[in-house]
Amino acid sequence: MEAAAVGIGFLLDFVIGDPESWWHPVRGIGWLIGWLERLLIKCFPESPTGEIAAGGILAVLVLIVTGGTTAGILAVAGWIHPALRFLILCVMSWQILAARSLKTESMKVLKALKEEDVEKAREAVSRIVGRDTRPLSEEGIIKAAVETVAENVSDGVIAPLFYLLFLGPVGGWMYKAVNTMDSMMGYKNEKYLYLGRAAARLDDLCNYLPARITAGFLILSAFLLGYDGKQAFRIYCRDRYQHASPNSAHGEAAVAGALGIRLAGPAWYFGVLHNKPFIGDPGRDVEPEDIRRAGKMMFTAEALAVAVILAGNLKIA
Repeated sequence: MEAAAVGIGFLLDFVIGDPESWWHPVRGIGWLIGWLERLLIKCFPESPTGEIAAGGILAVLVLIVTGGTTAGILAVAGWIHPALRFLILCVMSWQILAARSLKTESMKVLKALKEEDVEKAREAVSRIVGRDTRPLSEEGIIKAAVETVAENVSDGVIAPLFYLLFLGPVGGWMYKAVNTMDSMMGYKNEKYLYLGRAAARLDDLCNYLPARITAGFLILSAFLLGYDGKQAFRIYCRDRYQHASPNSAHGEAAVAGALGIRLAGPAWYFGVLHNKPFIGDPGRDVEPEDIRRAGKMMFTAEALAVAVILAGNLKIA
């Protein structure tokens, strides 16, 4: 039943996505993180040790509340009727996935570039990246969009499916809480260097296996889509650790190799230039259509992952 719910959730995400006007559980998790942050920083001393402790307690509390709420909702629904539990499982599986929303936002960047409106494209890409977007040229905007899609194939698609498969909806939504904490607090700036450390380390741990599985699906998708699968594998093997995060470069390396472009490099964050290493070879200049190609690889990788989940469960059954 849970595997069937994952399949239906995949279809719902593909067709509907996450309309901005609809409430999403991640907003609730985000509110909880913000509320606990404001509360806990008042309870601990303003020191590295105090902030690390506050961040660790915050992470534990967010996981307990998220997992407990998910389990409670499913338990009550199952008590009312199994069909209601299955329906809620479908909704949970749908809302844990972010492929359609990521594709929608990245296509806004592509549309603005097609209209030759660089300022509009810069504004659109600012919605999906954490870097400073004001210094970005057209090339920088394209690379930022492609990198975000490539990196988030793991965070927003394959990792949630991985935890849904092995730990069920409770584990899946606890992973989503970890990912949300990292997106809100996992920065090496003055505010979150210590306070966000627990969230960042937990996110690194939870994404270790999914990031590598994601790269495999992306390389396979490159072959299926007629991109350069051999180059995707070669660049992945060479550049998968070309990032401060142990996980972020895996998807980017596979996509860069498949498309024959060079990603990453120097980028501005919070007014500071970070000289990040390049990923991929400069076989050609990036172009707006690379955003669409990265999106195709994302959806193909997701479809492959769902197919593996459904096939595995059918075999077991």
